[in-house]
Amino acid sequence: MKVEGFVASLRNAETLDELFKILEEKGAPLIELDGERFLIVVEGDFEGKKFWTEINGERANQALGDAMLNSSSFPFRCKRPYTGGNVIFVRFEDVEVNEFLVAYRGPEEGLFYLVKDGRVEKITGEEHRELLQKMPEFRVKGMSEEEMDAMGAFFG
Repeated sequence: MKVEGFVASLRNAETLDELFKILEEKGAPLIELDGERFLIVVEGDFEGKKFWTEINGERANQALGDAMLNSSSFPFRCKRPYTGGNVIFVRFEDVEVNEFLVAYRGPEEGLFYLVKDGRVEKITGEEHRELLQKMPEFRVKGMSEEEMDAMGAFFG
């Protein structure tokens, strides 16, 4: 599958549940696109209802830290007015831990996954809560010192 095709598929969602169902059908949280595996993070607003991704119980943008700068992000809109967000593609090879939890969340909805040794298992919300305390710290490669210096030089 191509990145563009994946992002376009998200536009078909007419409800937040449908958006989560599309993510699940496409293989989230780990999807192979253009021959490379990615951890998929989504965040946005669906007719006033916020949705987001958590990794080990922490909002993804916090869990990923400066690795967000190394990730690709694409905005998307859904069929309904005032709906859409961003999908962020994090190279799975940059993830430095073998086991972690991913949750796609909304005010009432949620999909929960355990990722272990590159395999994905769908779990319940209760299992997710029980496993949170057992997870190692989530780590992903960020930018190197040289890359950070270059960014600083670029932005002055």
